[in-house]
Amino acid sequence: MSNEALLYRIQFISNGERYELYVKTLTQGSLFGFVEIGDFVWDTHTSVVLDPSHEKLKSEFAEVTKTYIPMHNVLRIDAVNKKGSAKITQLENKSDKVTQFPSPIYTPTKE
Repeated sequence: MSNEALLYRIQFISNGERYELYVKTLTQGSLFGFVEIGDFVWDTHTSVVLDPSHEKLKSEFAEVTKTYIPMHNVLRIDAVNKKGSAKITQLENKSDKVTQFPSPIYTPTKE
């Protein structure tokens, strides 16, 4: 498989939801601590049944050419041969084994 034909599936957490996207471009971003993704690949549905989460993703990233994801939100990155359907799933605290990396809490210092 040549580098031009690489397709990536990236899974990450954002606002309590697990995103799964297919992209052609994935690099360590120029912003420290971020992964840069771009060239989104959307499934063209040929059937009558549409996935609402897929449509929500398409509208959310409609005008986006690149996006930057914090590294600690990335769950998994796979190089794949075939595209699948992008989706959003709700994280459930009880049954999900994914824990978000804790973010630092800054408190104002008293002078």
